[in-house]
Amino acid sequence: MTASVLLAADNLGVHVGTRALLRDVSFSLRAGEVLTLLGESGAGKSLLAQAVMGNLPAALRASGSVTLDGTTSRADDARARRPRWGRTLALLPQEPSLALGPLMRIAPQLSETHELVRGAAFDQAEAAALHDLDAAGLAASARQYPWQLSGGMAQRAAAAVACAGGARILLADEPTKGLDAHWRDHTVAMLQGVQHRGGCVVVITHDLRVAEALGGQLIVLCAGQVVERGAARTVLADPQHAFTRRLVAADPARWPRRAAASTSAGAPVLSAQALSKGFGGKPLFDGVDLQIHAGDRFVVQGPSGTGKSTLGNVLLGLMPADRGVVRRAEGLHATAFQKLYQDPVASFAPHVTLGQSLRDVAARHRCAWPAVLQHLGRMGVPHDLLARRPSQVSGGELQRVALARVLTVQPALVFADEPTSRLDPVSQQEAMAVLLDALDERGAALMLVTHDDDIADAVATQRWRLAAG
Repeated sequence: MTASVLLAADNLGVHVGTRALLRDVSFSLRAGEVLTLLGESGAGKSLLAQAVMGNLPAALRASGSVTLDGTTSRADDARARRPRWGRTLALLPQEPSLALGPLMRIAPQLSETHELVRGAAFDQAEAAALHDLDAAGLAASARQYPWQLSGGMAQRAAAAVACAGGARILLADEPTKGLDAHWRDHTVAMLQGVQHRGGCVVVITHDLRVAEALGGQLIVLCAGQVVERGAARTVLADPQHAFTRRLVAADPARWPRRAAASTSAGAPVLSAQALSKGFGGKPLFDGVDLQIHAGDRFVVQGPSGTGKSTLGNVLLGLMPADRGVVRRAEGLHATAFQKLYQDPVASFAPHVTLGQSLRDVAARHRCAWPAVLQHLGRMGVPHDLLARRPSQVSGGELQRVALARVLTVQPALVFADEPTSRLDPVSQQEAMAVLLDALDERGAALMLVTHDDDIADAVATQRWRLAAG
């Protein structure tokens, strides 16, 4: 390797026991270059980033070698790379909850990174933090805790923290999930800024628009191995491998519009009148009137922080309204309204296996275990995944388990908050079809939050857009 190579991997692999989860991935990046990783959920993309960092879970073992700024170490020698964390090598993880400390306000977390990692004086670090937050549209949230932010706002805050140390090598895992088009483009520009400053970037994404905008190199992973590689725009325009062709064909922009179910415009399931909610004296929404009927697919859109998730939480009874009233149809069971959370990690008990979590749900709702397994099968979840804990599977795999869990309860209304944002296009299309088919079979309603206009176009029978205030 020459000294001009900033980041390289040689035959990088990840194993659990004798089983290979990722096999023989090699690449090299110099200053100003970018590599995008596409692939199915669970193909090993996030594992690759963790192996490069030297941050794999204890049960997993890395093989091959990693080169950072001209220095090569064994992939399983995590200690060799750890002193470079933040300064030379930085990771933006897939889940903001894993990147942001829940007990510390946003501005101090960012300021601390500028001070302790970048070496800025205290006053300079504070000023830099406020500047970064303003650039990310988070100036008004500087004194808030991470749990007080929307999913998209937390994503932008985590990105600001990841870049604050000035690392020349950035690994970004799904950096645009849950972001509207404006902030998606802003994040792409942020990644390009690392390149322009003489760094290199590895981006894991399911968004083909992001891959095309970044250009550079592209690697497609399937079942833990490279199935196609080349210039990003060439591969996306003329994919050669069957799996890559499936990925491109399943882009939401290509989805057919789904016809309304025969039960659409059925009996009202839920209604709200003069509904208002705000935090800290700041209104999120005011005077909202709506009615959702059996069979409706009610899509809510709008910029991050405008109250989409909060509106769903109020309608589900998870949060009180400031004013107004919510009415449910008579005769519905207390668990007839269900939520698919934007952050699947936070919706599972961390120290319990996925199998035990699902068995508890099945027992609670008197659902036969074979029916649960059938839901998992339709979601493409292998049964051996159930022996793992939430932290031991990918975000996309966990989201598919969450989808199957919700269907187990046989709901009358599902509030789905960005339910497919962690899935690759193929899994995204399949999971959405399974969810909609199951709801149509029951005549149930869907309230969907999505930043993807293409998904909204394909799914919605009604469509709302929230603006600030």
